[in-house]
Amino acid sequence: MQQRNAGRIVLVTGGAAGIGHAIATAFRDTGATVGVLDRDLSDAPAGTEPLLADVTDDEAVNRVVAGFGGRHGRIDVLVNNAGVGYAATVVDAPMAEWLRVYDINVLGMVRTTRAALPWLRRSDAASITLMGSCTVRTGLCRRVLYAGTKGAVEAMSRAMAADLIGEGIRVNCVAPGTVDTPLIRTQIDSAPDPQAQQRAFNERQPTGVLVRPEEVAQADLYLSDWDATSLIGTVLTIDGGLTSLKPLPL
Repeated sequence: MQQRNAGRIVLVTGGAAGIGHAIATAFRDTGATVGVLDRDLSDAPAGTEPLLADVTDDEAVNRVVAGFGGRHGRIDVLVNNAGVGYAATVVDAPMAEWLRVYDINVLGMVRTTRAALPWLRRSDAASITLMGSCTVRTGLCRRVLYAGTKGAVEAMSRAMAADLIGEGIRVNCVAPGTVDTPLIRTQIDSAPDPQAQQRAFNERQPTGVLVRPEEVAQADLYLSDWDATSLIGTVLTIDGGLTSLKPLPL
């Protein structure tokens, strides 16, 4: 796997932190040329190409994606990872926050996909991966806004897969569980009882541990692999059994 992606041109949104950082690093380490599109590039992985843009900004997204595609002649892989979380019931968040989170988590993927498609069409093995979430199937408390956006992302991934299969562009989705990211670490550290919060996050997964960002990155490598020609319209769950297992004592 060391140079499995040698020569490939990969664009990762939200690639400067958390899951996106792990994905960009994994593609870089397997030989790809990686563009990291983010609104804060201070922690972008070394050896990647920084692309400063906010996914809510049409003009900026179009400009930096066109520049990246133009410099390299094509884009082989687009990983639509950029997104934000939001904890709320259906009545907690003001409507402005609903619009903001949908703009980032859903329309942000629409913008980057539209901007990247002309360059993906120049690839011999193009792949798009969208970042979903286990919350689509789990019904976690205070996640109605976030889960709603990720439900839209998952549905959108299948519809895009149907639209683009005829052009040889594969579209898939990854649905992680609770991932050990800096955001989760901040929530643990700021909780009234950090140890209790750590246990609560761990115990969401039947495995008893948080999902590692590197595991999600490996899923992205797999879905976009040259030889994964039959992986299309797939939702690959990486969640420690959260959505499928309910272990009960015998």
